[in-house]
Amino acid sequence: MITRQRLAAGVCALLAALTAGIAFPTGAVADETAEQAAPKVELVLDVSGSMRARDIDGGSRMSAAKQAFNEVLDATPEEVQLGIRTLGANYRGNDRKAGCKDTAQLYPVGTLDRTEAKTAVATLTPTGWTPIGPALLKAADDLDGGNGTRRIVLISDGEDTCQPLDPCEVAREIAAKGIGLTIDTLGLVPDAKTRDQLSCIADATGGTYTSIQHKEELTDRVGQLVERAADPVVTPVAVEGATACTSAPTLKSGLYTDREEFGQHRYYRVDVKPGQELRASVSVAADREVNPDYGVLLRAVTVHSREIVRGEAAGNGRTDVVSTGLRYPKAESDDENAPAETVCLQVSNSFSAASGVKTTPGMPVELTVDVVDGPDQASDVASFGLGRGWWLLGALVLTGFLAGVLWGWVSRLRIAVWRTN
Repeated sequence: MITRQRLAAGVCALLAALTAGIAFPTGAVADETAEQAAPKVELVLDVSGSMRARDIDGGSRMSAAKQAFNEVLDATPEEVQLGIRTLGANYRGNDRKAGCKDTAQLYPVGTLDRTEAKTAVATLTPTGWTPIGPALLKAADDLDGGNGTRRIVLISDGEDTCQPLDPCEVAREIAAKGIGLTIDTLGLVPDAKTRDQLSCIADATGGTYTSIQHKEELTDRVGQLVERAADPVVTPVAVEGATACTSAPTLKSGLYTDREEFGQHRYYRVDVKPGQELRASVSVAADREVNPDYGVLLRAVTVHSREIVRGEAAGNGRTDVVSTGLRYPKAESDDENAPAETVCLQVSNSFSAASGVKTTPGMPVELTVDVVDGPDQASDVASFGLGRGWWLLGALVLTGFLAGVLWGWVSRLRIAVWRTN
């Protein structure tokens, strides 16, 4: 009887192994890749005296920042090396020269000890000046070394008080080094001058600027930026779209970056051969304060402006990124020498600038273009979304049926032996 039980268990294990082999064929196993350098992020927090102001959801700006940091520290991906630097946190005097040196690393960039980092943040008290430029220079040094993603997230509620060291020029200097470091900026209840300065810092390094009015916005945005550092590094190619399809640049599969002014149309051309499928997506970043109710439109049109397909998305006033996409499968042709079709991608937006906000330069645009081989048959796309996965589903059903029959036969045999004994 024991022998029969082992036989049944062995048969079931064999069937399970065969099923796993079908579900995960050898060719589907990911290749081992070379180890990438760990992404690094440093949060740079303004702890100047103005952070005492109580205008964020009834609490102080400092308390909102502390709450956001605690929640972000809990959610930071394990692979991200994170550090915290302060500006204006230690010097309480009136000596401008001393105050403009007041920047220190609160928590070193490295493997995150959440408890230790939270304890350090809890000790902060709004104190001094606002040396943004010196803090950015030190933060760049903190992140020096390695080839992984490097990102500075600057949170401030006011403009730099340590001129003539212009923080915008500091950001340009960092970008000119070609070290691939991005600076994202967040303004807490900012005035026009603060918005302009923080936007300039972000623009200089290809980062984003976000205006913050509420605690939840701060937590969400900082968390997004920290998580983004863990994404694979992809360097977009700069391209300049045209105002008409006839003069648009021709793009191949890849990631592209451009700038688009408020209410503008930009065109790009893509060649699609018979039997291929065009997949495209676009993201427009509202990197400054904009009026509520806006949208982004991505259209695929012919060279004669006939619409083929479109994708669109709308927003309601949050300073963030709006994205949309489309797919266009080009049918097969009986003519082996049939030429490729030129498809024009039109990117449009309905953003409008808030009062006093500069409209130039245009807003950052990221365009992804992917031209791939289309499905062999229309049924591959239909099939309830399974495509060629039907054969796998059928194989699994058949395997399960055979396993059930075999298990039932073995069970009946065991009962018969038990009754005999």
